[in-house]
Amino acid sequence: MKALIIGGAGFVGSYLIDHLKQDCGWTVYVTKLENEVIERTDIEVFNLNILEKGSVSALLNRTRPDYIFHLAAQSSVSLSWKNPTLTIDVNIKGTVNVLEAIRELDYNPRILLIGSGEEYGHVQPEEIPINESNAIRPGNIYAATKACQNMIGKIYADAYQMNIIMVRAFNHIGPKQAPMFVVADFCKQVAEIENGLREPVIRVGNLNVKRDFTDVRDVVKAYSVLIQKGTPGEIYNVGSGKAISIDEILHKILTFSEHPISVVIDEKKFRPLDTPIVEADITKLVLCTGWSTKIPIEQTLSDILDYWRLSVSNSQT
Repeated sequence: MKALIIGGAGFVGSYLIDHLKQDCGWTVYVTKLENEVIERTDIEVFNLNILEKGSVSALLNRTRPDYIFHLAAQSSVSLSWKNPTLTIDVNIKGTVNVLEAIRELDYNPRILLIGSGEEYGHVQPEEIPINESNAIRPGNIYAATKACQNMIGKIYADAYQMNIIMVRAFNHIGPKQAPMFVVADFCKQVAEIENGLREPVIRVGNLNVKRDFTDVRDVVKAYSVLIQKGTPGEIYNVGSGKAISIDEILHKILTFSEHPISVVIDEKKFRPLDTPIVEADITKLVLCTGWSTKIPIEQTLSDILDYWRLSVSNSQT
């Protein structure tokens, strides 16, 4: 089998490459932006800007993958507030370019569009855990673009009989994630404190919100089984099925360090709008694929902290 990962230079892409190569044994093609780097010799890598439809068409015609994982996105909520135009261009226009390029070719691969649990937005207490039929009320620009992407995917699946499966992925975390995301940010700050690079104070935003966190190494396994077993035109939640507060996450991380660290609330880290709790109902995913999480949150947090310890230490040599 041949798989194409569109936007494979990011956090999730590296783990998906590993899983598809090592566990699935597939031939893997990967795209990246020209300024990005993927240092691997076991895959074929292409430069691709999904805003250039002709380039997308040429690549698809050349590779003809059986499976297409569409990961290319502007995926930061905070950045979406600062640069909504970029977020709309990449997440909506870019996705339409990919779907149009596939539609115009004489073959019908299976396609996975990666949306977000953020699409549900301001959920009501009685709606927790959130299932796929729940109303979507996006509360930020990123979430709105992902909701639009998945609605477009549904239209293309129904109108053109394309094998498009949509995902609403809840928060996924793991080593190598950028520090613009909360758990990586915490772990990086702790590692810098341990190395004497900053005062023993960790600056945080809103600790009261609860989120559904899943290890990225479990998430990519969900993606691979969904692209094979998912029903075209359907949306599937991908998450752990259990929400945990940011405060509890932080204190679990702090227990891994022997350094005394104070916690200071930094209002600059607050979002303009923040949903109090987000928790996935993953019944539909489990019934369809049999997938389940394997990596406990404590191991994930420990692995992330160890990654940042190594990264910070190496930056000093």
